[in-house]
Amino acid sequence: MATVRATLPANLPPPPPPSPSPPARSPTATYPRHGKPLATTPAERAALQPSEAASLLTAAARARDLLLGRSLHARLLRTGTLLESDAVVANSLLTLYSKCGAVAAARSVFDGMPDGLRDLVSWTAMASCLARNGAEAEALRLFGETIEVGLRPNAFTLCAAAQACFVNELFHSAGGAVLGLVFKMGLWGTDVSVGCALIDMFAKNGDLVAARRVFHGLVERTVVVWTLLITRYAQDSCADEAVELFLDMLENGFRPDQYTMSSMLSACTELGSFRLGQQLHSLALRLGLESDDCVSCGLVDMYAKSHIGHSMHNAREVFNRMPKHNVMSWTALLSGYVQRGSQDNKVLILLCEMLNEGIRPNHITYSSLLKACANLGDQDSGRQIHAHCIKSNLANINVVGNALVSMYAESGCMAEAMQAFDQLYEKNLVSFSCDFDGDGRNQDYQIQRMDVGISTFTFASLISAAASVGLLTKGQQLHALSLKAGFGSDRGIGNSLVSMYSRCGYLEDACRAFDEMNDHNVISWTSMISGLAKHGYAERALGLFHDMISAGVKPNDVTYIAVLSACSHAGLVKEGKDHFRMMQKDHGLIPRMEHYACMVDLLGRSGLVEEALNFINEMPCKADALVWKTLLGACKTHNNMDIGEIAANHVLELEPQDPAPYVLLSNLYADAGLWDQVARIRSAMRDKNLMKETGLSWMHVENTIHEFRAGDTSHPRADEIYTKLDKLIRDIKGMGYVPDTSIVLHDMPDELKEQFLLQHSEKIAVAFGLISCTSATKPIRIFKNLRVCSDCHSALKYVSKATGREIILRDSNRFHMMKDGECSCGEYW
Repeated sequence: MATVRATLPANLPPPPPPSPSPPARSPTATYPRHGKPLATTPAERAALQPSEAASLLTAAARARDLLLGRSLHARLLRTGTLLESDAVVANSLLTLYSKCGAVAAARSVFDGMPDGLRDLVSWTAMASCLARNGAEAEALRLFGETIEVGLRPNAFTLCAAAQACFVNELFHSAGGAVLGLVFKMGLWGTDVSVGCALIDMFAKNGDLVAARRVFHGLVERTVVVWTLLITRYAQDSCADEAVELFLDMLENGFRPDQYTMSSMLSACTELGSFRLGQQLHSLALRLGLESDDCVSCGLVDMYAKSHIGHSMHNAREVFNRMPKHNVMSWTALLSGYVQRGSQDNKVLILLCEMLNEGIRPNHITYSSLLKACANLGDQDSGRQIHAHCIKSNLANINVVGNALVSMYAESGCMAEAMQAFDQLYEKNLVSFSCDFDGDGRNQDYQIQRMDVGISTFTFASLISAAASVGLLTKGQQLHALSLKAGFGSDRGIGNSLVSMYSRCGYLEDACRAFDEMNDHNVISWTSMISGLAKHGYAERALGLFHDMISAGVKPNDVTYIAVLSACSHAGLVKEGKDHFRMMQKDHGLIPRMEHYACMVDLLGRSGLVEEALNFINEMPCKADALVWKTLLGACKTHNNMDIGEIAANHVLELEPQDPAPYVLLSNLYADAGLWDQVARIRSAMRDKNLMKETGLSWMHVENTIHEFRAGDTSHPRADEIYTKLDKLIRDIKGMGYVPDTSIVLHDMPDELKEQFLLQHSEKIAVAFGLISCTSATKPIRIFKNLRVCSDCHSALKYVSKATGREIILRDSNRFHMMKDGECSCGEYW
């Protein structure tokens, strides 16, 4: 990871200024969309007729022009009693406020209407307004009052009631009653709008089987109905069913519109089906839909995520042909480059182009950009983008805040990572926590939750952010708060908890969180499989994978990365090859570059370096830098200089600004004693201004992060730490520990090499852990930004035996759980 490698200019183009607010309209202004000015004289005001007032209000409602609506309302109040005597005018005003989301104004109009004036339209408009604006329970209460006053619900009333039941709790308490009324009113299967509302009600509550029954019960189906069900299948990770439904739609003679095509492209992207995506692209061209913004964005996203051949080139071609770019299309393109990892420099260049086009990045864009900076280790660009996030008031949005935490943590800037996490935590949860400390279980809780923005997604994001910096204590607090908030059964939070506990080294807690989940999806299974693999339990990971298949859950490409990694960490070459074949043959998943890298890692770790090279040469696509760096790392481990030089040259060609190949190749030469070649490599690094990433270890003690670097003396307790470290080294040497000076790749005497080894950051951290974590029952937990070296690995095993303390080290690759002189990795990491 380089410290100087940014392709981002020193000063990014400034983001476009916020769109200016429209000037306040004068009460006498002319509104071209209505064709005439508002009345200004008493005679004109008196001449306003009910039909004219209703028409103006209806036009304002269609345009969602709340300012005009308020002006009309004020005029009606001045001109007489139309609102108290004419139901059409009053209902038109009520509908306008409803469509503009002005709930308080709509309620005021509704409550001010005389009882005799309110009709079914009034009750329906008010219920619909409440259902669309987060007051679903109140909408259902009003729906009940509608029936109590003797009004017979119509299709629009029942659609509003069904929409209120999109909320899970209300669906279980009132959904059946709404469905019963649909049957009673004779609207089952005969009204398309009611059918769509019921499909949505069931789909949003996870019952696609019932949604499909509603669909099949419709006497008449339109493109809107087909598209709605296809979209809900795609959104609920049922891409296969969405594709089947789309084919049925075509066979029944329906012509897909831009919304159908957009949903189908999303389903195709989820399936990773490149061929189907090309066929959809062809169909979009024939239907003249490629120029539609949503379809074009879907195509860019589909090609960008396909990871096959020249798919990124295809994504850029579609992007270039778009008549007009927007933030969605730019974000889809940027995200595609980020997901490839090896083209992160391209992302930062594209950001400049985007800003120069005057397009403001949104929270998703910034999240992708920060991930690119994390991949590059480019702190300078990351800080610039952080500044842009702050200027755009997006830094505290969950997805951006989470990305900031990860970016700083992966760049080794733990202080900044902690600060970003604290800001995100305080922004989202301080008021929420205070609410629970007082009388938080009253009706004000719902308002409090809405004001603070607390949701299941908020908790899931914060838990993920806590995992990025290893903040177990904060993660546990978030777990407790999510239970208090009633989110204990949420699958997204459960998935985040599995990941958080496993990433913090609490595997049993991760297993418990997984077991307590009521419903596992592919993310749940994958997170647990990955956690087991990283902790050294490959057999358990593979067993869980078989349980997943038996449960009928289809694995995705990320699942297979976890499975192949488990095989790699345990040296299960045959099993890894079998799974690599199965992912294509049994599940139709086309391998991505990460899967090829896993196979190269599997072969390379097992010493099959030549077979790994042959595997790369036989790949159906050109290997990227990740694959070659994986092979280069294996060559370093097994001292294969010939193949190592081949791999290094490929990496240097693909990523000339990456210091990693220089360092690994230098290490290979140093192992062979070729110091002149080592000097040549290091000179080349200086010429290119490249620097080896500094090793960093850190610990959490009493809510404080303590960082350590090699030879670090800046800690306030440095004297105590080094005194303890000296004693530890004497003790473990007496037990048989011998410093491995061969890993010090400098031409110096062995005595200096040993002194160099004894000041590695992991050793300093464990010494600090022993003097600060006095409880003998608690493990010492250490985090490291790089892979642990073989000497520190050996020394820490001896320390665990000498002190009787369990040591858990999370390096950049996996967990090492050391106890009584043994490590969970089985010496295979």
